[in-house]
Amino acid sequence: MNNSTPATANGNDNKKFKGDRSPCSPSRVLHLRKIPNDVTESEVISLGLPFGKVTNLLMLKGKSQAFLEMASEEAAVTMVNYYTPVTPHLRSQPVYIQYSNHRELKTDNLPNQARAQAALQAVNAVQSGSLALTGAPSTEGGLLPGQSSVLRIVVENLFYPVTLEVLYQIFSKFGTVLKIITFTKNNQFQALLQYADPMNAHYAKMALDGQNIYNACCTLRIDFSKLTSLNVKYNNDKSRDFTRLDLPSGDGQPSLDPTMAATFGTPGIISSPYAGAAGFAPAIGFPQAAGLSVPAVPGALGPLAITTSAVTGRMAIPGVAGVPGNSVLLVSNLNPDAVTPHGLFILFGVYGDVHRVKIMFNKKENALVQMADATQAQLAMSHLNGQRLYGKMLRATLSKHQTVQLPREGQEDQGLTKDYSNSPLHRFKKPGSKNFQNIFPPSATLHLSNIPPSVTVDDLKNLFAGTGCTVKAFKFFQKDRKMALIQLGSVEEAIQALIELHNHDLGENHHLRVSFSKSTI
Repeated sequence: MNNSTPATANGNDNKKFKGDRSPCSPSRVLHLRKIPNDVTESEVISLGLPFGKVTNLLMLKGKSQAFLEMASEEAAVTMVNYYTPVTPHLRSQPVYIQYSNHRELKTDNLPNQARAQAALQAVNAVQSGSLALTGAPSTEGGLLPGQSSVLRIVVENLFYPVTLEVLYQIFSKFGTVLKIITFTKNNQFQALLQYADPMNAHYAKMALDGQNIYNACCTLRIDFSKLTSLNVKYNNDKSRDFTRLDLPSGDGQPSLDPTMAATFGTPGIISSPYAGAAGFAPAIGFPQAAGLSVPAVPGALGPLAITTSAVTGRMAIPGVAGVPGNSVLLVSNLNPDAVTPHGLFILFGVYGDVHRVKIMFNKKENALVQMADATQAQLAMSHLNGQRLYGKMLRATLSKHQTVQLPREGQEDQGLTKDYSNSPLHRFKKPGSKNFQNIFPPSATLHLSNIPPSVTVDDLKNLFAGTGCTVKAFKFFQKDRKMALIQLGSVEEAIQALIELHNHDLGENHHLRVSFSKSTI
């Protein structure tokens, strides 16, 4: 039963050579090392849960080791592939996983197995849906959720905006999300989210309750809702029914915006540069067990903003894969005839401070955009990937480059590389700036500010019409005529108008400020 020979033999190499963590041939039995002493059986089981049924468990407490048996070798392989580039953590300690030499675990006649078996039974009762409790009152926080496939989510410490897309991306890791409704209640951002199956809701609650979406903020509090199903009337940025693409948006916008169209190409993963085969929706958990967080990467996004797929096993979370806290984005599928470094600077500058932009000399559809930090890069990527710009759907992913190089003296560049690090146009220079609270996804309605008193409705309408937009509606703020909302024909028109008119000189020493709005007129 003891795996000590291969474990110790590989133990020393592993420290030097993490890449080859699995020297044995695949087996459905996995050997886990460096397990913290106080970890419970169910925490170890939860590492395997997202990949399939866990059929047996042996904890070797004294040795800080455990063996986990999966129902199939395929599930074990998926699990090892997933955790190889991104080490799982239990109680904030890294845990190492490799295939065992054993083909199955025989634990029947071993002592001290009662707890492990009880934990397995509890999980399997839930997993196989053998819960004859559908009519019974919901057991608070117990292991018997089987009642509802609808979760009620409250986001606390909302220092960064959390959008419907972000929730979709996070919760899709645990199964098919059918509907989401977001709203503000008691000054808190809340959401109702319906899964295809109560099991998905159970695992998502187990894994995500208490987690932070971004480092040290946006904490998820999750309960089962008393509702059994959600009724979504409109598909827009507040509510969505992913099973009905035909619903109106309720505000004159087309019902399916490009980000969602992009999402449906790769179900279960939003804006992931590594979505693997289209249509593959991994029901994959995070590289940490329920209620345990990945150690924070300074400046990078925290545990949950992970866009990943078990197909490629690569991670798009800064600080985990290859490049720690990468702040450089690769932007592709641009329109080479229309795009400029300044345009990208203004657009990406909505989501963070852009330090440098380089449009590729030999392939002008591609550009590199360097943000001030990894959090801003992730924010810009999640909001802009899949949006239409100058007739093409923009793609944004993390680049493998750490910085954007400036051209050497005398090197031909055609003005395609620009350094904006000292630009006066940065929106987020001041720490704690109000602008951090006003970051919204691209929308057809723009928020205008810094309007001088002499400028009229018609002046502004003509200004926007002059960029080729259709102006659908316009209104000044009642309390403050320096601000206004303008609704254009489409999100794409609004993006292009923002690029052209942000910082436009309106005279009297006033430069127009343009942002995306969460409101409609």
